Amino acid sequence: MSHSTDATRAMRLSLAIGFVMLVLKMGAYVLTHSAAILGDAAESVVHVVAVMFAAFSLGLLHKPADTDHPYGHSKIAFFSAGIEGGLIILAALFIIYESLRRWLLHLPPSNLDAGLALTALTIVINAALGAYLLRTGKRSGSLILESNGKHVLTDVWTSLGALIGLGLVALTGWHGWDPICGIVMAANIIWTGYGLMRQSVVGLMDSADPKLDAALDAALRRETAKHGVQFHALRHRDAGEMHYVEVHLLFPDDIMLRDAHRTATEIEHAVQTSVDYPVLITTHLECLGDHDELHQHGEASDPNAKRA
Repeated sequence: MSHSTDATRAMRLSLAIGFVMLVLKMGAYVLTHSAAILGDAAESVVHVVAVMFAAFSLGLLHKPADTDHPYGHSKIAFFSAGIEGGLIILAALFIIYESLRRWLLHLPPSNLDAGLALTALTIVINAALGAYLLRTGKRSGSLILESNGKHVLTDVWTSLGALIGLGLVALTGWHGWDPICGIVMAANIIWTGYGLMRQSVVGLMDSADPKLDAALDAALRRETAKHGVQFHALRHRDAGEMHYVEVHLLFPDDIMLRDAHRTATEIEHAVQTSVDYPVLITTHLECLGDHDELHQHGEASDPNAKRA
C-alpha cells in the first residue's frame, strides 16, 4: 500500500473518530455542566473542523503538478498546520473565558461519575488515534497527518485535565478545581497551537532547516571531493513532502559537457540517497576559469555563496 493511501485512510479514520468524540463529550457536558468538559468539547468542535480542512488539504496535496503549479500543491500542508494551530488557540481562549465565568458565578458540576467514565473513554480512544496518526504521518512524510496527530494528542491532554478537575471536585467537594483545570488545559493548548502556527510560518517563508543544511553540505563535500570539483550557492526549501535543493558545481575548464553532466548526475544521486530527507536536487554547471569574471556582479560577490 502506498504512503498516500495510508495517509488518506488515516485521515478518514481521524474524521470519523472526531465526530464520535464530539458526541461523547457533548453528552458528558450535558450530564455534568462542567467547565472543563465544556472546554474539552469545544476543543473537539475545533478539531472536527480542522480535520475536515486537513482532509481537503491532503487530497490537494497529492494532486500532480500542473501548468499553474509546476512545483505541485504540497505547500498546502503548511496552510493546514497554520489554520489548525489558529483554531486550537481560539478554542483555548474560549475555554479560559468559560472557566472564569463558571468560577465567578460559582456554578458547580454535577453527575460526576458519568462524566468521569465518558471522559476516561475519550482519553483511551484519542490516545490510540493520536499515536497512529503520528506514526503514519512520519512514515509517509505527511506534515498534515503529523499536525493532526498532535492535535488529537492535545485533545487527550484536555480530556485528562477535565478528568483531573472532576476527580478533584469529587474527592474534595471544592468546585474551584473544575475551572482551574480548565484554565491549565487552555494554557497547554495555546502552546501546542503556537507550535503548529510557527511550523506553518517557517515552511511558508522557506526558512532554512539547519539539520538538512548540514547534511547536504557534508554530503556535497564528500561527493565533490571524489570527483575533483567544487560547489557553492547551496540553497534548499521545504515544499511540504519534498525538499527542493539547488547547488552550483564548478568544473575544470577543459572538461567536456558530456562528462561534466554525467559527473553532476552521479553527485546528485549520491547526495539524494545519503540524506534522511526526500530531496530533489538541481545542479548548475560552471567552469572554474571564468566563473568570477562572468559573475562579478552576482553570486561571486555574495558572501553566502561560499565555495567548497
